[in-house]
Amino acid sequence: MNATITPACKPGDYKSDVKPIWCPGCGDYHVLLAFTRALAELGRPAQEIVLVSGIGCSSRIPAYMSCYGFHGIHGRSLAVAAGVKIARPDLTVVVASGDGDGYSIGGNHFIHACRRNVDITYIVMDNRIYGMTKGQPSPTTEPDFDTALAPGGTGLRPFNPLVIALASGANYVARAFAGNPQQAGALIADAIRHPGFSFVEVLSPCVTYRPDQKAWKERVHPPPVEATDDPARAARRLMTDDGFNIGVLYRGNRAPYGPRAAAVVHDLAQFESEFEF
Repeated sequence: MNATITPACKPGDYKSDVKPIWCPGCGDYHVLLAFTRALAELGRPAQEIVLVSGIGCSSRIPAYMSCYGFHGIHGRSLAVAAGVKIARPDLTVVVASGDGDGYSIGGNHFIHACRRNVDITYIVMDNRIYGMTKGQPSPTTEPDFDTALAPGGTGLRPFNPLVIALASGANYVARAFAGNPQQAGALIADAIRHPGFSFVEVLSPCVTYRPDQKAWKERVHPPPVEATDDPARAARRLMTDDGFNIGVLYRGNRAPYGPRAAAVVHDLAQFESEFEF
């Protein structure tokens, strides 16, 4: 009997017919390409993948993919994704978000998703600005970045997502650059394979409201040391990070959270007794 040969998956197999409507030059185009490359590398059928998002430019991605998608409300994508994964642990669950959606209104969900360590992958496209709502500062915007909506800058210390992820218990922490979709795709695939809550920050330039970010391609660089499984070493490394180290920064070994298997009740009378008043 001849063995069945499964044809190799291609990035195009995971792309829908919906045309993206991001601004010309937006880094999210390359993140979309990285997503399709990652899923092709993993080779799972599209019907076994769920992509959840919230609100913002980055959160349009589910419409541009051919897998199952859920376009949620602002900042709540991680709660939806955790529910999906716990109810259907057989599925691959990935979340797409942005710095505004994920770190502002979604900041509390981010912290507790790291703590719970459900086996989902969180991809946050960070451009340090609110692109969809016309360029106001986001939680990661530099304190002195001058905008029409915040003249002279906010004066506020930026949110440090990688440090927060590590301190909150994320099992995998990494950073990618949208300008290198091949490398970003390989990193996303690695994050999906890793058990537990995996967090990947993707530097995704917004050339419309942050034209200065075109220089990011000259600033990104490989990390000076290999990834570690020691949270203390990772913390020291992240506190001196310049924000442009690309690669895996921490690879933990905590067991993922999952529902405990309930005892199977075969006796109908016993089952009914549990609902008696």
